[in-house]
Amino acid sequence: MEPNVRFWITERQSFIQRVLQWTELLDPTNLFISVAKIEKSRQLLLRNEDASIHDLGDQRIREAWRRSLSTVHPDSSKLIPVPFRPAALLPFTTPMVFLSLVPGKSLKSMILPQLSFWSYSAAFNIINGNASYNRHPYESVLLGAGVVASTTFFALFPHLLLIKYELKSILLRRTLPVVILAYISAMNVLASRSLETTRGIEVMDKEGKVIGYSRKAGTKAVRDTATSRALLFGTSALIPEVVANFYKQTQLFRRYPRSLWTLKLSCTVLVMGLMVPVSFSVFPNIERIQCSKLEEEIQSATEDTELFYNRGV
Repeated sequence: MEPNVRFWITERQSFIQRVLQWTELLDPTNLFISVAKIEKSRQLLLRNEDASIHDLGDQRIREAWRRSLSTVHPDSSKLIPVPFRPAALLPFTTPMVFLSLVPGKSLKSMILPQLSFWSYSAAFNIINGNASYNRHPYESVLLGAGVVASTTFFALFPHLLLIKYELKSILLRRTLPVVILAYISAMNVLASRSLETTRGIEVMDKEGKVIGYSRKAGTKAVRDTATSRALLFGTSALIPEVVANFYKQTQLFRRYPRSLWTLKLSCTVLVMGLMVPVSFSVFPNIERIQCSKLEEEIQSATEDTELFYNRGV
């Protein structure tokens, strides 16, 4: 069985345990692990099939799990490209989120931040999604291009409204971009991973044996990930706006008005730093599903009442 799949199946972690686990896996140093070290760690885990990350007596095992879980895709067993590993999400998207929410004076000034953010989001979602279904490379490219174009357009729409109609409602001017960001973040996941819902993803028993392909499991995997992504970016955009609103009422802001953007950027970094491990932990990476909720052909292929599938990140 693929070591990463075996880990997430056997380690029955609570939400708090998953948060602590992801805090370790999201360490930026995981982006710079050499291929040789990763391969060495994978071989160690394959030779020690009963190895647990809680084996405090062997630091090598703990380090091997950290390297494997943070760099290798559990479906394909291939290395995740460095810019799209889970640990890269925070440093890449934080400045993009901040710039995408900065009020623009013209359409040209807003296109690049929005296009960059939604392009990276689509690529991250596709690469870290479930990879157990059959697909051709050109399908992913075409799908990604369509997702980037559509989500960028819909994300720019509220900003265009604010510029064209000069909305005077402060509440609407502050909340509309935040709501749209959360909503489009979820839509980006749903669209970029839509093939999982139409072709189905692998479901397996506790031993890792593939029972079949389920569209219902694919739909649930995509929906849960979309929910967690909306929570991540929605919260990361809302809290800095709330803090900035209170800051504007202080004497410090009146003396140093330019400090507002420094405050908002710092707040965005802090909130996203806290929210990324939380959002990744809302749902387990390898989720359980009752066999009775799956397609009839899968129910007839096994006697197990509970099966597993990779939700993706």
